[in-house]
Amino acid sequence: MSGMSALFRVFVIVLAVAAGLAPIDAHLVERWYSTSIYPVIQRLLTPVSNLFPFAVLDVVVAAALCAVLVIVVRSVRRSRRKKTWKPILLICARLVSASAVIYLVFLAIWGLNYRRVAMSERLVLNREPASTQGILELGRVAVQQLNTLHQSAHAEGWRTSPWRDRPMTNAFESVLARLSDARPAVPGRLKSSIIGPYFRWASVDGMMNPFGLEALANPDLLPFEKPFVAAHEWAHLAGYADESEASFVGFLTCVRAAAPTAYSGWLFLYWQINSEVSAADRQHLASALQDGPRQDITAVAERVRQGQIPVVRDAGWRVYDEYLKANRVEEGVRSYGLVLTLLARARFEDGWIPVRKSE
Repeated sequence: MSGMSALFRVFVIVLAVAAGLAPIDAHLVERWYSTSIYPVIQRLLTPVSNLFPFAVLDVVVAAALCAVLVIVVRSVRRSRRKKTWKPILLICARLVSASAVIYLVFLAIWGLNYRRVAMSERLVLNREPASTQGILELGRVAVQQLNTLHQSAHAEGWRTSPWRDRPMTNAFESVLARLSDARPAVPGRLKSSIIGPYFRWASVDGMMNPFGLEALANPDLLPFEKPFVAAHEWAHLAGYADESEASFVGFLTCVRAAAPTAYSGWLFLYWQINSEVSAADRQHLASALQDGPRQDITAVAERVRQGQIPVVRDAGWRVYDEYLKANRVEEGVRSYGLVLTLLARARFEDGWIPVRKSE
């Protein structure tokens, strides 16, 4: 029996390594996984996770950590009692094989979406690369929209539960329908988590649980930040794993919804452009803001400043950079900024409707 267990562990580890390194055609992933198998998985798991007001990830992580702790302590005691390293070596082998199983489950439930056809290949793009002037023009549009929408957005207010906002969920579904022929994803309930303090310290606005397919958010988000963060995480739930693509889908969702949600989307775009242009261009854009949007932007900056711990922030983003690169996102965390390239180069019909290439 132990021989069979050892053989199974070796098989699982080899399979995980092969799955991580083997080249897979993106069009096969798109056709057989991202637009066929994965939507079925998502439409099963997300409605279940939406039933719980707490993060399912918290329960899974807590249970896993307790189990590992108990197993390690028992192995150490057994090793000391028998005066041999064998129990410790055995538990190390089991932990490695368990990690391999977790990785394979990650790929099956969501992770293969990293290998689907890129958004830049599914859309009609302008031939010219995105220019600094083009991105700056997007910034001017963002400033204009923030100035225009501020009063009505604040007068109407923001729902605490974006997943129950019908205009927003309708906009999300319509955007997905323009990007692929897959069944639309189920929006996720935006939840708090026990890792919320880490979000605060590392300046992370949200994340998607790839095992429970649920959306988690920084507990300190201001009301006008939540719609875009929710739409971004919903895009991940829809199978758009790349950060720039999730932001692209999230932005298009927001600007096609009601005024408060649209305001959140334009606020995201302003922030993103601010991080990419020169200091002189940042000053130019900021000078065009009216008092209302400027106060909101100052409030966001203050939230980030008060919450972050630079050491945790820098370490966390370095780890995430390596995670993205390990999942074949060559740009790592720089992929966030590529949403501007998509928005500047993609061809749109009126109403920010992206034009998809014919099959």
